[in-house]
Amino acid sequence: MDDNLIGEYIRRKRKEAGYSQKEFAFLSGLGFRFVQELERGKQTVRLDKVNQALKMFGARLVPEEEDGDGKR
Repeated sequence: MDDNLIGEYIRRKRKEAGYSQKEFAFLSGLGFRFVQELERGKQTVRLDKVNQALKMFGARLVPEEEDGDGKR
């Protein structure tokens, strides 16, 4: 995988489930264009919508929390 880990994960899981992008968009409640852009690795996607897509496969993305000294 390259820099688009989330998009590639969504694409792989979507295909494993047998969904087209349009079917996945409908079933997940997301827009078709958003699904296309997510799978292509668009950098400016909303985390809430990414989590909505990941929820279809029992997963979610959460930001890392910093420890007490400001480091991750």
